[in-house]
Amino acid sequence: MNILLWHVHGSWTTAFVQGPHTYLVPVTPDRGPDGLGRARTFDWPESVREVSPAELADAPVDLVVLQRPHEAELAERWLRRRPGRDVPAVYLEHNAPDGAVPDTRHPCADRTDLTLVHVTHFNRLFWDNGATRTEVIEHGIVDPGHLYTGALPRAAVVVNEPVRRGRHTGTDLLPELARSAPLDVFGMRTEGLAAHLGLPPDRCRSHELPQRRLHAAMAERRLYLHPVRWTSLGLSLLEAMHLGMPVVALAATEAVEAVPPGTGVLSTRPEVLARAARHYLEEPQAAAEDGARARQAALERHGLKRFLDDWERLMAEVRS
Repeated sequence: MNILLWHVHGSWTTAFVQGPHTYLVPVTPDRGPDGLGRARTFDWPESVREVSPAELADAPVDLVVLQRPHEAELAERWLRRRPGRDVPAVYLEHNAPDGAVPDTRHPCADRTDLTLVHVTHFNRLFWDNGATRTEVIEHGIVDPGHLYTGALPRAAVVVNEPVRRGRHTGTDLLPELARSAPLDVFGMRTEGLAAHLGLPPDRCRSHELPQRRLHAAMAERRLYLHPVRWTSLGLSLLEAMHLGMPVVALAATEAVEAVPPGTGVLSTRPEVLARAARHYLEEPQAAAEDGARARQAALERHGLKRFLDDWERLMAEVRS
């Protein structure tokens, strides 16, 4: 098939384009949000092709994967075909709802011309989807390998824009957690985080690494810390588990399903998370053993083959 999708979420797309199809990714001269083209920091196969809006008018497209509300109009204008009517379409929802949760109505609620796909069961439960047909296809991960060493007695945190996103990503919880375990925070726009939180620089170090270096850096840290209050299930959490890292996570949203017993510690009490982080720092063998179980759990539930098989099944149904 020829599948049209925008480059919106690099990590998710990296798994999706491992399938057997041709993936048409719009590109514009400015490489703005509606035309990023191929990823520059992720490893995408040659089956991902950049196409300009002008080329899309005559391009054979078998399926459109929409990921943002305005893409339906954009696709209709560029393709000169209406997604859901003239060409099969699905809408992929990456995010948990914002606003008046749990009454937040999804932009695709009550549509009969497409399928709404959520990446977690939590998201489907909390969005008001109306009468639209919904599916859940949980994340899949391109396995980075069991890279864990835990040689550095520090906690890894992966979050983009922690200052702006604040309570959503649990940024306000980091000072208490940093007293138990020094933090290495990886992600975009993390510079100055320690000063923002009033922490000594060594208790909260910021790193903005290219994707190709991130996994090895994470795996050197003793544990993965996930203080997120309200967002969809972060792919970095699943990547950490694939790496063989033990997880200390706030028991919120889909994390309670993704982190089974024996792979780390989940709690809604920050003091419990702080004790767990300190335990892993002091007991590296326990950290390695829980991390190995975390890797096995992630491979079984969030492996790439299951993910691609689920998408193949859905795409066949949508096009039938």
